[in-house]
Amino acid sequence: MIEFNYQNNFAPLGDLEYSNWLNAVATSEDKTIGNLSYVFCSDDFLLEINQSYLNHDTYTDIITFDYNEDGLLNGEIYISTDRVVENALRFRESETDELHRVMVHGLLHLCGYPDKTDEEKDVMRKLENEKIKMFHVKQ
Repeated sequence: MIEFNYQNNFAPLGDLEYSNWLNAVATSEDKTIGNLSYVFCSDDFLLEINQSYLNHDTYTDIITFDYNEDGLLNGEIYISTDRVVENALRFRESETDELHRVMVHGLLHLCGYPDKTDEEKDVMRKLENEKIKMFHVKQ
């Protein structure tokens, strides 16, 4: 089950369309989603989480908490919609494309893909691009 929660004034997503896409992404990685929660929030909300749980005093676009068990993808993915908007401008992407990138980025972390090294970041970016293309494919 995938649920979408909003801690700010971010416009709600089409839950079914997004759930279908994220489930298809998981399936393409031979994974199954158990309980997954996306929380869309402000910079300040995510900064508090970053400070409290990770001891990082910086803004970030996403934090993924991995609760995988019994072969199922379980977790909480917090996304700063403020960062999504700013990064879209910075990278000359649409806000929708940047949102998709961040959403799938968190899911790919739950699938086991790290992004600490340059090589891992390259793999992650290629996978993000591949999975974003799946959004417009009828599921």
